[in-house]
Amino acid sequence: MLGADGLRRCAWAGQAPDYTAYHDGEWGRVVHGERALFERLTLEAFQSGLSWITILRKREGFRRAFAEFDVDAIAAFGPGDGARLMADVAIVRNGAKIRAAVANARAVVDLRVDGGLDAFVWSFAPDPAPPRPTSPAEIRATSPESVALAKALKARGFSFVGPTTSYAGMQACGLVDDHLRGCHVAAA
Repeated sequence: MLGADGLRRCAWAGQAPDYTAYHDGEWGRVVHGERALFERLTLEAFQSGLSWITILRKREGFRRAFAEFDVDAIAAFGPGDGARLMADVAIVRNGAKIRAAVANARAVVDLRVDGGLDAFVWSFAPDPAPPRPTSPAEIRATSPESVALAKALKARGFSFVGPTTSYAGMQACGLVDDHLRGCHVAAA
């Protein structure tokens, strides 16, 4: 898709300015660090069954509600925090997803003894990297690596991390880069 600014982008990026900014500045870019990875994985879990634009537009609300994605702070959340989050219109108010975010934070804390979330997640990066897709039809919803990552995360106590959500997380964190050939970001 050719944008009004003359730049070629993946077709979905032109659907809204929020998508364009996310596409150009984040999607497919390498992300490291516990907090940054946890934020992306949490947002992908909340997106499950919803439009990504909903999550993008509520992202700042999620950051405020979830202590800027400080894993230790979230792991310490109790019943009062659950009630507070369910009343917060700035986020997606889904009790199962809120409980999963807290449980996932606790699982991240437990992962630290084995090298941490960053090393764990990045151990599932495909090697070699898959070829760059030439059309949206070539972009997968899952991969063998996302299936393995989802299974490993679940074994470590995570929830809302199925193969499709895990693949979306891999895209969001740059483990895979599905920018289409011809997209200006792919050329960067």
